[in-house]
Amino acid sequence: MALKLNKILLVEDNPNDVELTVEALMSYKLVNVITVVSDGEEALDYLNCKGKYTDRSPGNPMLIILDIKLPKIDGLEVLRRIRTDEKLRFIPVVVFSSSREEPDLAESYRLGVNAYVVKPVDFPEFNEAVKRLGLFWTISNEPPPGESGI
Repeated sequence: MALKLNKILLVEDNPNDVELTVEALMSYKLVNVITVVSDGEEALDYLNCKGKYTDRSPGNPMLIILDIKLPKIDGLEVLRRIRTDEKLRFIPVVVFSSSREEPDLAESYRLGVNAYVVKPVDFPEFNEAVKRLGLFWTISNEPPPGESGI
């Protein structure tokens, strides 16, 4: 039996949110590998093994945590491209954003997001939100066949 690697792609441009999210996921030992990218273009390069990610280890992440407000290519466009790509469309995507705007929420679900989580402002609540997010997607959720993250 192959070792299951809990690989997560975190797409976030705010360094403070990156630090808090990575720290929470690692402190609860919910993930083996977290790849952090800071804009939508880099996320798509990672997923498609292009640019500086040409030689990355094979396999899709088991989860993408995606901010909406990103430089270069925004999160909604990244989500649109993921859902229309045969190789990527079944990867679970959770929008983790500070946006409570109804159009962002509606468009995210219209494009096929698996969950939409608003980032809490309070640190303990932020930490708890990431913990719950990680627990569900890395332990409880069963990925589609062939999408084991390895």
